[in-house]
Formats: sequence, structure tokens, C-alpha cells
Amino acid sequence: MRNLILILLLLKPILCAAQLTASGVNAVRLTSYLSAPAIKDPIFVYCNSSGTQAGTLNITLPPGSSSSQFSWYKWSDVTKSFSQNINSSTGVSSSVSNLGEGGYRVVITGGVNATYTGWIVFDRPPSVSASLQQQLCDRLALNGDTAAAMQQFSYRDITSGQVLSLKNEMSFMWSSQPSTYIPAPDLFIDPVILNLENQPNRTYRLPVENTTFSLKANSLGCKSEASFSYVPIHVKADFSADPITGEAPLKVAFTDKSVRADSEYNWDFGEKNKKGEKVTWTVTRDSLWIFENPFVHTYYRPGEYTVRLKVKSKNYCIDSLMLETKIIVEKSSLEIPNVFTPNGDSQNDYFAVEAKSLRYLFIEIYSRSGMLVYRYIAEGESLASWKGWDGRINDTAIEATPGVYYYVIRARGWDDVDYNTKLQKGFVYLYR
Repeated sequence: MRNLILILLLLKPILCAAQLTASGVNAVRLTSYLSAPAIKDPIFVYCNSSGTQAGTLNITLPPGSSSSQFSWYKWSDVTKSFSQNINSSTGVSSSVSNLGEGGYRVVITGGVNATYTGWIVFDRPPSVSASLQQQLCDRLALNGDTAAAMQQFSYRDITSGQVLSLKNEMSFMWSSQPSTYIPAPDLFIDPVILNLENQPNRTYRLPVENTTFSLKANSLGCKSEASFSYVPIHVKADFSADPITGEAPLKVAFTDKSVRADSEYNWDFGEKNKKGEKVTWTVTRDSLWIFENPFVHTYYRPGEYTVRLKVKSKNYCIDSLMLETKIIVEKSSLEIPNVFTPNGDSQNDYFAVEAKSLRYLFIEIYSRSGMLVYRYIAEGESLASWKGWDGRINDTAIEATPGVYYYVIRARGWDDVDYNTKLQKGFVYLYR
């Protein structure tokens, strides 16, 4: 309890203290008197954009205070003191308005005895300009300029009357609508927007739609803004692919999402011809009518493919984009089951090889007596529709009897792997 009482006694001066405030003020800074550096009086900064702005100061006693006498004074450079009485009132609060620049002091007597000092200064809106400095296919430079109308504000040392200065503060911020990348918009007054080297996972930075760039400047008390409309010339390459993995032949749908690519498309699908040269597909502006979106490109050979799109605009601006992930065409493989049950339960009803990326497939199945009961030959994309042997003799309605059958399989993958070894000869068990 003793500690609590001590804390309350220490806080009492703070809790009972009044505070000098200003209505409609834009910023508050503190004095730095040469003769009394420990005293920090408020400097109230107003934005006087019309030239007719006036200040208002307020003082309110803490709750529970008794009625007091408020005497307001203004600083005089003649007497170098607060000698001009401008207002007097009685109560627990007081205000004075229509105040010009200068220092003001309120002396409180009676119920509360205290003195409070504050200064009023007026700022002017800073000058701001924003314009386009340079426009290139891969570069956009903005030009900005800001300047404070009031470089500094003056007040007086309360002991000596010496003129003291408070430096005006300036800050700025670039923005755009719709939003686009601007490097360090509050640091560079003449920012330059550049695209990075074309790489996977890049972020396209240049605006590709009509944009309004704005520059806002803030001084201590005032704000200003300037803007200009920008019509871009840049071109942006963009596309997506689906699917990006699968067995050969893999049909990939490429969806073009490029912006302002109205002159030429150059697709590099990551393939090479027999000479080891890259295979590309170019669609010019005159032949854009044949371009479907999305369009399908078929990969026949297993492997990994890096896809890149380069586009050109009618303004001869060029941009390219490499697909973030590689197109993966799976290697050929062949696995042969040793049993199947063609009983119509939709489970294991066919004798079919588990294969990937096969280009050619030949199957013959014989009974134990050597009779041919099934043959299948297919090449290319028709393999995708093959379900397997359903257990009927030579595709007739006659069902093969349960038992052991002998198969011979020859196959070739799209990667030129031959499956014509002893591993492709063996027995399969038919159960019903």
C-alpha cells in the first residue's frame, strides 16, 4: 500500500497537468531554446494555403480542478517578452482564436497556478511537378520535382529574444493507378523502371496499360500533388502450359497471355532437329489469323524441354519469357502382368501391358497347344485407345478357357528403346 501511495504521489503532477493544444493544426514540433534547452514548448504548424489561415489555442484544466483565471499574452519583439495581453477569461478551460504567427503564453492563476507557452507558424503548399522523362521499350524514367515554399520557420529564445529557426521537413511519394512497380517511390525523385534480364520467376515491371503516375509532396504543414497520364509502348510476353508432364506423345496446350504482342510470336519449344539445331515456330503479324489460343503442341520424344516465348510489338518492342517449369515427357517403359480375370467385374478384366511412351506394340497370345488366340498390332497415337485382351478367342464371342497362355510381345518406345528381349516372352494365367 505504501508503494502504491508513493507511485500516486509521483504521478500526481502528471495527472493534474493541463496541456496546451491547437485546433486544426497539421504538425507539432518542439522548441530548442539556446538559453533553456531543457524547456520544450510546442510549435504548432498550420497549412496556410489560402493566405487567410488563423490559429486557435486551447487549454483545459484536469478534471476536478477549480475555476481559475486565464490570461493570454503574445510575444513582442520590442520588449522581447510576452507583454501583449490579448485575452482573459475565467473557468476550467479557455481558448483564443484568429491568431497570427508568433509566440503565445497563457498564465493560469487562482485555483491552479501554471504557465504554458506555444508558438504558431504557417506553412505554404510545396511546389510539385511530375512528368515523363524517357520512354523506351525496356525502360521508363519519371521526372519529379518538389520544393518547400517555406524553407524554415522562426520563433524566439524566451530569455534573450534571439531569432531561432525550425527547418521545414519535406517528403514525397510516387504512386500509380492502376498500381505498377516504382523503385523506392519515397527515395528516388526521378525513379527509373527497368525490366530485369529475362529469367524464370521474373516479375514484369513495366506498365502495359494506360497509367496515371502521381507525385505527392508533404512539408511539415502542407501537401501538394502532381500527376500525368502515361500511354505505354511496352510489350509483355506471358503464357501457360497444360499439362507439363506425361507420356509420349504428350499434347500440351499453350495459352498465350501476352500483352500488346501484335507483331510477331516466336515459340521455342525446347526441341532440336537431327542436326542438333533448335526448332522454333514463328507467327508474324500477317499470319496471326492462324494462331489459336490455346494451341496444342505435341511432344513425341521423352525428355525435358524448356519452353520460351519471344514476342514483338508493332513499335518493335521485344520481350521474352521462359516457362518456369520444364515440360517433362516420361521415358518409355513396359511391364507385363502374369494374371488377369475377364469375368466382367470391371477389375483386372483385360490382359494389357502397363506401358508409357510406347511408339509401337505387337502382341501375340497362344494357348498351350500352340493355337493363336489373340493378336494386336498398333503404332503411334492409336495405342492410347487399346484396352488389352478381353479373354475372347481372336475377338470372337468364344471365351478362352481358364488356364495358362503364352505371349510374345515386341515393342518400341518413342525414345527408340527396343523391347524385343526374352523378358517380353512368358506366361499369363487366365482365371474366371
